Amino acid sequence: RFLGRRMALPFLISSMTGGPARAADINLRLAEAAQHLGIALAVGSQRTALEDGGGAAGLDRSLRDRAPEVPILANIGAAQLTRGFGRDEVKRLIDMIDADALIVHLNPLQEACQPEGDRDWWGVASALHALIRDLDRPVIVKETGAGISAKTAERLVAMGAHAIDVAGAGGANWALIEGERAERPLDRAHAAAFADWGIPTARAIAEVRNALPDVVVIGSGGIRDGVQAAKAIRLGADIVGVASGVIEAATRSTEDVVAYFQLLERQLRTTCFCVNASNLAALKRVPLILNS
Repeated sequence: RFLGRRMALPFLISSMTGGPARAADINLRLAEAAQHLGIALAVGSQRTALEDGGGAAGLDRSLRDRAPEVPILANIGAAQLTRGFGRDEVKRLIDMIDADALIVHLNPLQEACQPEGDRDWWGVASALHALIRDLDRPVIVKETGAGISAKTAERLVAMGAHAIDVAGAGGANWALIEGERAERPLDRAHAAAFADWGIPTARAIAEVRNALPDVVVIGSGGIRDGVQAAKAIRLGADIVGVASGVIEAATRSTEDVVAYFQLLERQLRTTCFCVNASNLAALKRVPLILNS
């Protein structure tokens, strides 16, 4: 169970889309696939949709109509919380898609490497704490590819965060992506220095779980198949966030998204079979062999 709803598989479609022209079709296909599979769906940042008056990129009640029974997560960047996005604006984001919870994403490295990025983060922690306190829905805090340390996770949970999505290094590197967007060679060189920045996903999951044995942990960051999903669960993840490969499938059809996750499910089940784990609880107790 996650956010009061029963899931058929331990997968979350991680936040990916923000405002491209084809985002509406992509988001609706993701919602249809999530409903069919019984998995959770996290939308991309809704800032643009809110600024446009709601409904942009398919981020409206049609999303819930396509996925009436599964967890849907709204999304806003932490930096926006000191730029006019308070409780009322966040409630509008949640109501826009009838979300079960809110994801607040932390992306300081991306902002620092983005030509138009928000580099002033003074007051963000206080604003986040106030939002968690005042909001009537659970708040999940995630990174965007640099990982969340155990110390930071402890601070976030002390604020009242419902879950931690570690979003570790190993997937998309937003510093390099923003560096490619930059026009000035100096900006590209600045971003290139962060090619190997961040806490690897496996380490982030294990350390956050060790520090917080009872908190909900979402393991994401470069999860590309069901075997890696099984490893993430064994290391301490309750749910596995997947983005790689999903967006490509969603540009084609709902059926392709379903097929993508059915392959991950088969790989996860086969891993459990091969390590004699009859369910996910048993998988969490399988002995580990750590690479040196």
